[in-house]
Amino acid sequence: MPGKVLIVDDEANIVISLEFLMEQAGYTVDVARTGEEAIDKIDRFHPDLVLLDVMLPGVNGFDILQRIRQRFTLHQMAVIMLTAKGREVEVTKGLALGANAYITKPFSTRDLLAEVRRYLEPGEEHETLAN
Repeated sequence: MPGKVLIVDDEANIVISLEFLMEQAGYTVDVARTGEEAIDKIDRFHPDLVLLDVMLPGVNGFDILQRIRQRFTLHQMAVIMLTAKGREVEVTKGLALGANAYITKPFSTRDLLAEVRRYLEPGEEHETLAN
């Protein structure tokens, strides 16, 4: 059962790629390009999953993640951090704040889609890297 995905990133080329990928997979998609816009869209769009960059104009991704977790559990709204910030301390921080997963850029679209499906379509058979 497809769900709603909010893409939060300020890089136009990343947004276009992610939007196409998620729509092709059957998900309803909305986009936020700043931290403030993300907070507003979370309230209005009610996504099932958020693809969240760390480095954003205004409110950063870690702060957005904290706000999400104050209101929603890991199962109510999944958050996948999708960012160039890949140092161990940043990954640890993202997961400690409540991210369901942390993926660094550049990323494999196949791996990302598998991760999204893991949270939005649990219990269904999905293609894995071993297939």
